[in-house]
Amino acid sequence: MTESRLTCRECVEFLMEYLDDTLAGQVRVTFERHLSACPNCVRYLESYKTTTTICKKAFEVRDGESVPPVPEELIQAILAARLKAE
Repeated sequence: MTESRLTCRECVEFLMEYLDDTLAGQVRVTFERHLSACPNCVRYLESYKTTTTICKKAFEVRDGESVPPVPEELIQAILAARLKAE
């Protein structure tokens, strides 16, 4: 990232920090300046926020519900894939 400009690609890299309110001062100013001039990144940010909200709701446990157990086959498949990747 340059001192005063931020590309759309760089903007995407900072989304999580921006939404978590952990983006450092000058970077945040530059990020928000980019948003003020880039409707495409504003749309992307809004879409990203909507997606994360929907995903969180999909996995929240409601009163009286219990979390279903993870199938043993899935656990073994994940462990096997991790071993292969190493």
